[in-house]
Amino acid sequence: MKPSLPKGTRDFAPLEVIQRRYIFDQIRRIFELYGFHPLETPAMENLDTLTGKYGDEGDRLIFKILNSGEYLKDIRISLNAEKPPVKPESNTVLLSELLHEKMLSPLICEKALRYDLTVPFARFVAMNRDKLAFPFKRYQIQPVWRADRPQKGRYREFWQCDADVVGTSSMINEAEFIRIYDDVFAALRIPVNILLNNRKILSGIAEVIGEPDRLTDITVALDKLDKIGRDKVEEEMLAKGVSHQAIELLSPLFSIKGTNNEQLDFLDTYLSTSETGKLGIAEIRQVLAYFEANQAKPLKQAKLQLDLTLARGLNYYTGTILEVKARDIPFGSIGGGGRYDNLTGIFGLPGVPGVGISFGADRIYDIMEQLKCFPEELLGTTRLLMINFGGNDELAALSLVHDLRAQGISCELYPEAVKIRKQFEFAEKKGIPYVGLFGEDVRNREKPMIELKHLQSGEQTINPIQDLHTLLL
Repeated sequence: MKPSLPKGTRDFAPLEVIQRRYIFDQIRRIFELYGFHPLETPAMENLDTLTGKYGDEGDRLIFKILNSGEYLKDIRISLNAEKPPVKPESNTVLLSELLHEKMLSPLICEKALRYDLTVPFARFVAMNRDKLAFPFKRYQIQPVWRADRPQKGRYREFWQCDADVVGTSSMINEAEFIRIYDDVFAALRIPVNILLNNRKILSGIAEVIGEPDRLTDITVALDKLDKIGRDKVEEEMLAKGVSHQAIELLSPLFSIKGTNNEQLDFLDTYLSTSETGKLGIAEIRQVLAYFEANQAKPLKQAKLQLDLTLARGLNYYTGTILEVKARDIPFGSIGGGGRYDNLTGIFGLPGVPGVGISFGADRIYDIMEQLKCFPEELLGTTRLLMINFGGNDELAALSLVHDLRAQGISCELYPEAVKIRKQFEFAEKKGIPYVGLFGEDVRNREKPMIELKHLQSGEQTINPIQDLHTLLL
């Protein structure tokens, strides 16, 4: 059997795990700095918990889990006139020709792998409403799964790093999330643009162009603008039934330019007949006001830009929407989020507004690899390899290793007394910076010593054992 991986998944070698952990640690540190607490939810949820929350396209990407046991036993399906036609000349039929996927899935799949972390979080809040102090702030760093077509920067299994606040409608939260993005990407040394919009503005646009019932079709198409271009977006809208006249009225938004306030001034006129649109404008102005009133503390690294074509395809967003992209690197979104004031109501807990953001850790990792943003000290965790000379020297070196670990120094003893050259090659391959030689000639001196070699510089010195903590850390 030839070993292989499912498409869209990856193994992570030790160095990659260390580097990814560095990303998670930076994000976790900033989350906790802003007062968020950790939460974890199961990898799988009930299928009905997830379906209907992400739109038709999102629902198709949910990884369903086949029921265990004899899952086809006692299944009865009524075949009606809506079933796909069966070719009369064929003696056999495909199951897909006989049954709709939507008919079969609920009968053989009761659970699914989580699609994101936000819907499970809303489910958690609804189930634990009496135990939580609102506003409730949580962060979550766990993998999610999507049955998407794998490509560069897009995986079927990937990690998300989410932070959410529920129980408050204050726009301060949106401003805080923008600063969290800025702090994290400054720490990771990735220059980014933070794109800002509001779903109420998009709803207002749909009203103004005469297509209020096609908001989802319009936003799903707009969300692909940077991937497929204006012409393809317009083609998709036409295919969904959006009229030529409506698309013509929408056209100014494809080319609008200027500062954030200049774009908002344009919207004041464009959406003057839509109360919903005007409310969205007011919310955007409120978010920006928190930065304008605090000019002494500008964003460190990020640029905050209003983008009126930003849609974010998930159905549960109701207000502010955010998306983060690496500046000058064509790599797609590396973060995003928004306000979802109605999400917990789906689970029987209405009236609990929420807002949250997410970091795409896998894409962030790929960008940091490309930009060489990882600190050099992450190349290895072991600081010192003790050479194994065998016999009494081996026992003495092992005893010293135990003492150094008690002092917090990461070190190891090569397990076999093989050729010295092989042990040095092992240290070089693992990225261990120091090699220690603890033979009888140095350890039996009046003051116990150790011979240290720094592999990168080639410098070799004899040092008191008591100085090792300072030298190696």
